[in-house]
Amino acid sequence: MVYTKVKIQLLDVDLTEIFIAQLEALGFDGFEENAGYLLAYIVDSDFDEPVLTALLHQYAVHFTIEQVPEQNWNANWEANFSPIVMDNFLGIRADFHPAIQHVEHEIIITPKMSFGTGHHPTTYLVLNLMRQIDFNQKTVFDFGTGTGILAILAEKLGANSINAVDCDEWSIQNAAENFEMNRTKYCTIQQANSAATEKQFDIILANVNRNIILDNLDHFIKNLPSKGLILLSGLLVSDAAEIESIIHQKSTWQQKALLEKDGWITFLFEA
Repeated sequence: MVYTKVKIQLLDVDLTEIFIAQLEALGFDGFEENAGYLLAYIVDSDFDEPVLTALLHQYAVHFTIEQVPEQNWNANWEANFSPIVMDNFLGIRADFHPAIQHVEHEIIITPKMSFGTGHHPTTYLVLNLMRQIDFNQKTVFDFGTGTGILAILAEKLGANSINAVDCDEWSIQNAAENFEMNRTKYCTIQQANSAATEKQFDIILANVNRNIILDNLDHFIKNLPSKGLILLSGLLVSDAAEIESIIHQKSTWQQKALLEKDGWITFLFEA
């Protein structure tokens, strides 16, 4: 499988998070932030150059495009993947790192193309909110699972049924590998393009992006019973007012928490 890499020169660092959010909506699912430029990756067959060009020309930024083979992507992830330690609560590492000591929970993630290793602010914020929630004997819907990291933590926190879903075949394969590596018992994986299901869940985790959240909001409302909890992430600070307004119009959900990190936000609502 071949991937396309876009290098975007950034004179204004404040545009970085905006570009990431807009590129995610176009199907880009890997990003590297560097001094002065942003690297964005997408499966070559999903790449639409005219759409990208139209977007970036609005900001008058210089960019280059090149193709990279899959193995180069993985080698780059492995070379740059460093362990994460969230005080004594959680350690996240790759299988080639030594075990992390003195943490309540440890998760081993194979750093492939799938989104979600804990390094990005959105994943970090969700992990932080999850530590505040009672998952014991709960059913969980992890929509947009990526690496499966949130599903794995949900099981470690006591959930006894976790349905992980992603639209990307690579993510499905990667999450399945990570479930096996972490010896999960209650995590299942399914490929799907939407959150449509007849099931209801005690807790929904949706670390995706603004457009996907809005496209699936009616499904989330249907999937969440009274007193159920939902975490919405992958959102910019600038998305907050719109998300709050639409949720208020469509549901009776009550906002329980809002965390922010580096221009990104994560909501916790109760049905």
